Amino acid sequence: MIKTTLEQCSTLELAQILAQRLAIAPNEWHRLKANRKAQAGQQAAAALVFLLQDLPEEALVRFNQAAGWLDRSIDPLPCPTHGDTRPPG
Repeated sequence: MIKTTLEQCSTLELAQILAQRLAIAPNEWHRLKANRKAQAGQQAAAALVFLLQDLPEEALVRFNQAAGWLDRSIDPLPCPTHGDTRPPG
């Protein structure tokens, strides 16, 4: 039954479902902000959606971000609701 349902979905629809599943929900942000696998997965899935929508420039940005999470060249940002609590300077 599931196989039939999946076969009825377009490739773009499947990618969008994957992107929704891998998206980090706002209530999970604190727990997953430094989780490189979760961050990379979220970005890679979004990149795939953009690629299938024929938006290669947007896809490349997301693929590069996914790679940055995996190669540790990207660090987690401070909490958007608290801001950066480090002293300036």
